[in-house]
Amino acid sequence: MSDIEGERVALSAALVVFGATGDLAHRKLYPALASLAGRHQLPRRLALVGVARTEMDDEDFREEVHKAVVQAGKDPAEQQAFENLDVCFRYVAGSFDDPATFDRLATVLHECDEHHGVEGNRLYYLATVPQMFVAVAHGLGTVGLTREKPGTFVRIIIEKPFGHDLQSARELNDKLHEVFDEHQIYRIDHYLAKETVQNILALRFTNSIFEPLWNRRYVDHVQITVAEKLGVEHRGSFYEQAGALRDIVQNHVMQVLALTAMEPPASFHADPIRDEKVKVLRSVRPFDDETLPERVVRGQYTAGVIDGEEVPGYREEEGVSPASKTETFLALEFEIDNWRWAGVPFYVRTGKRLPKRVTEVVLRYKQVPFLPLPRTAIDSVEPNEMVLRIQPDEGIELWFAVKVPGSPFRVRTQKLDFSYSRAFAEQPPEAYERVLFDALAGDPTLFIREDEVEQAWRIVQPLIDAFREGRVPLSFYPAGSWGPREADALLSSDDTWRNP
Repeated sequence: MSDIEGERVALSAALVVFGATGDLAHRKLYPALASLAGRHQLPRRLALVGVARTEMDDEDFREEVHKAVVQAGKDPAEQQAFENLDVCFRYVAGSFDDPATFDRLATVLHECDEHHGVEGNRLYYLATVPQMFVAVAHGLGTVGLTREKPGTFVRIIIEKPFGHDLQSARELNDKLHEVFDEHQIYRIDHYLAKETVQNILALRFTNSIFEPLWNRRYVDHVQITVAEKLGVEHRGSFYEQAGALRDIVQNHVMQVLALTAMEPPASFHADPIRDEKVKVLRSVRPFDDETLPERVVRGQYTAGVIDGEEVPGYREEEGVSPASKTETFLALEFEIDNWRWAGVPFYVRTGKRLPKRVTEVVLRYKQVPFLPLPRTAIDSVEPNEMVLRIQPDEGIELWFAVKVPGSPFRVRTQKLDFSYSRAFAEQPPEAYERVLFDALAGDPTLFIREDEVEQAWRIVQPLIDAFREGRVPLSFYPAGSWGPREADALLSSDDTWRNP
């Protein structure tokens, strides 16, 4: 990333958290700050300003933040490092659609500049429901808190989902640009902040033995799996509006696909990397009415057993309609119409209540044109595979044929296995640590640009329309299985999904 030329520095700033009393702030943001403190990566002067409806004072807010750090189970050294920091805790109570809230916030931020030396730098984090994104942005703009003065920065971090379809994403971009310039907007996809997602770039572009084989001449097809054991938990009402398409495919899957398929960037800085990702997304062949039924499988989990425990079906979950048509599983075939990938299918599947939690990318290579061995000499020779394990056991596998020891001459497929946890003693930063640090340091590499988010929505918009109109049937699968049987038919007759 853009720190390859030297250590980046997080500048002194006021970090303003909208939704400061919410679940995201308590479970992710405040513990991430403690971890950054333990790594000595927070700026010398930091003001942490919470904004929410709950009534409390500055000291109450400070105690809430530290309680969240303790409850997250952070290392005592990290907790102590955070306690030792000279952090100015301030709190503003009020509604996000009330102008008075932003008047009070402006006063507080001016006081932070005057008395805590944060020098006019602002980082706004919208840990709110998406319906409040525009209200918060325009509230900040109304009181002049979005303008950058010479030598200062003003940035806004926006959580997903960024819109609910192509039109709403464009409208949200337009509304944000009324008060923020594009370089100030940091759209999150926390998958990009995962260390092993970033390592796709390192694997591809710093190893001469792999990059020449990363194309249509050698790759038969690519599989991307994002599987979860959990159901919708207590997010049933949200999931009814999102489904697997909006929750996972439009954002996480599109980002992993883009990094896997992109061309080499001119440099590892933000714009060259994002330029290449956008080029790939533009090359993804649109779904059309004729081919859509052959390239898409929708599924929904029914009751089943996971790890010996009976679990309910989706329609029995809290907040879910008993007649719901929402998909909890999707399998899709993407085609990329460019020189590198023409004719190479990209098969994607994602689902809830699958047998295990795993995210991985599989490059399955073409079979050798001729095996100069009798069938009796072959124990099991499958096509070569490269497996990029993104979570939870981060690493890389390479499957290839070897001779079985002894006589007679026989071969079988074995793997070379690289594990990040075994190779490196240090723990990689959590996704939200990287998000906060990069935003404070002004590195937008792992954030989504305007044209990138719109291209991702362009790809899935025909699916949104088809699902709404009932043109793609809904299949069912028992919890604990790898999805509906119909998903197997997406692959050619000689291929199967790799089940980790």
